[in-house]
Amino acid sequence: MENYENMPRPEIVVVADTVARDKNIDKEDVFEAMEIAIQKAGRTKYGMEHDVRVHIDRKTGAIALSRYREVVADDAVIENESAQIPLSIAKTYDKKYKVGDFIIDPLPPINFGRIASQTARQMIMEKIKDAVRNKQYEEYREKIGTIINGTVKKVEQNMRGFISNIILDIGKNDEAVLRYDEIIPHEKFKAGDRVRAYVLDVRREKKGPQIFLSRTCPEFMAKLFTQEVPEIYDGVVQIMGVARDPGSKAKIAVRANDKTIDPVGACVGLRGIRVQAVVAELQGEKIDIVNYSDDKAQYIVNALAPAEVIKVVLDEENGHIEVVVAEDQFSLAIGRRGQNVKLASQLLGANIDVLTEEQERERRANENKVRTQRFMEALDVDDMIAHLLIAEGFSTVDEVAYVDLKELAEIEGFDEDIATELQSRAKEFIAQRDKEFNAKSKALKIDESMKKVEGLAPEMIISLAEKGVKKIDDLADLAADELIEMLGEDAVSETEANDIIMSARRQAGWFDEEDTSTEE
Repeated sequence: MENYENMPRPEIVVVADTVARDKNIDKEDVFEAMEIAIQKAGRTKYGMEHDVRVHIDRKTGAIALSRYREVVADDAVIENESAQIPLSIAKTYDKKYKVGDFIIDPLPPINFGRIASQTARQMIMEKIKDAVRNKQYEEYREKIGTIINGTVKKVEQNMRGFISNIILDIGKNDEAVLRYDEIIPHEKFKAGDRVRAYVLDVRREKKGPQIFLSRTCPEFMAKLFTQEVPEIYDGVVQIMGVARDPGSKAKIAVRANDKTIDPVGACVGLRGIRVQAVVAELQGEKIDIVNYSDDKAQYIVNALAPAEVIKVVLDEENGHIEVVVAEDQFSLAIGRRGQNVKLASQLLGANIDVLTEEQERERRANENKVRTQRFMEALDVDDMIAHLLIAEGFSTVDEVAYVDLKELAEIEGFDEDIATELQSRAKEFIAQRDKEFNAKSKALKIDESMKKVEGLAPEMIISLAEKGVKKIDDLADLAADELIEMLGEDAVSETEANDIIMSARRQAGWFDEEDTSTEE
């Protein structure tokens, strides 16, 4: 084993220092790039089959070029004779070697020719560019979720002459993309304009990190309020939700962690200066600042402001909210093109149906009519008994069949004999219904998943199957009006139809459970 003296080469250390400083990257990245380039040159000279490795002394610049051979067991399959050596042969060099060790042979320094020098220089520069890109990527990845400033460098247009992308110069010769769908409607830009935007995403690509910005996402507005309102920045006031129709209207819900502070007033500011600063940045977007409440019903009332709400009915299990307003408040609650109720629904993470008092009365009357007819037919009773059952909260024959007999007997006008007879008739009806249902279900080849949909009675399943809806996906595809048309207006109300379809969609896996849960 020959011994080659590794001469100090201080010029290499100087070059590494200079490049690292100029490119604003770690000096270690420069040394590693040099080592890779020299290693490739070494393998070119001594043979690509050799495991040639290079180490540059970080202090002196001395270059150590070595060949590595792995010691393997005598009975092992030798895959590369130039990079592997059996244990028995390795021990002829030194008895201390064992399987897994490496025999390291120093190699003479390489005298780079013109072509080799150019190749090494190109490799070093490419590795340095990679290091610069990686540093940029890590730097901007940490800025995801923040607002950055930029100057419009280029406005790209599609073939029709419409804006497609805005390219921003964000400093240090770095660029970011503000796509057309992330620009506030009717917003216009020209080269040189100053722009603030939210860092939405950063992707690693060959030509460097691609930085994507947004001015339409709810988070952008939230961050603007954080910058304008010191109480939010300090955590005294907390943003609980944001909903936007970019360029038109938005709602932001806030709460105060200190009871002495008015969160809405803090966001508005003296003479409206704080909220107006955000409105100006969002091109005149109207903003409703909503006082968040742990009381869900109160929060709904606040979210639908400026409309006045008379009553709120919550169905948290299905993520559905029903709101009743006076006739003269209906258009205000809905808003222009349904904007107000749409934003309130987004803020609450639940569907909101707005009804007038008259609409609610009509709907309740229709629902009671449907339920009354069901009880009269299934239990063979008159409308008075059916109405009594409905008034006590019974909505299905199954509830009558399996409720505690004592509870049924306590209904005004009932006694134990009447309660027993009603339960007997209910159970007979269910038994006959299930028997017929199983026979028809088998004949129609109805998928078992249909039987698990909440609110879908057996007779409804048969009726749908006869019209071609036999699988859960077929039911999930329907709209409420289509389901009502198939089952009949007397069989199911609009609210019940919506609940059935939502249940089918959840079961079909259209969305995760948290997508339909209401915000706490």
